[in-house]
Amino acid sequence: MRISALLALFLTIPALHAGIFSSDTPTVKCVYSGTDGHCVEPILKSGHELVVTVVGQGVAPSVTASPAQAYALAKRAAMVDGYRLIAERVKGVEVEGQDTIKNMMLTQSTTRTSVEALVRGANIINTTFKEGLCEVEMEISLSYSRVLP
Repeated sequence: MRISALLALFLTIPALHAGIFSSDTPTVKCVYSGTDGHCVEPILKSGHELVVTVVGQGVAPSVTASPAQAYALAKRAAMVDGYRLIAERVKGVEVEGQDTIKNMMLTQSTTRTSVEALVRGANIINTTFKEGLCEVEMEISLSYSRVLP
């Protein structure tokens, strides 16, 4: 399954919290193997495919008109969280921080994170709803694509 050229241009994919698995195509070589021996940052190459799997979570609002509405809203929130997690894994997260120091002491510290990406072709694998929490397991398949000038 091909995804948009925008996402396919990124040749490295950080594996922060997502499970990354190789499909039936050739395996992906680890660029860095930490002390635990796990693949930290695979490289996407021609003839290879990566599947990024995430679990988005959403909570039902406390006041809803019906249980069906609570389920629908929680599922939508979980899907949006899943899309955000995919975007973070594929494109990365921009982190901006600022510290204010007065009299050699930290008085204020702020951190802002953001991600901007187009996610196309993500599939919902499984949905569970229990005690107001909805979890949606999503996956996206990434394959190498060469964009000609």
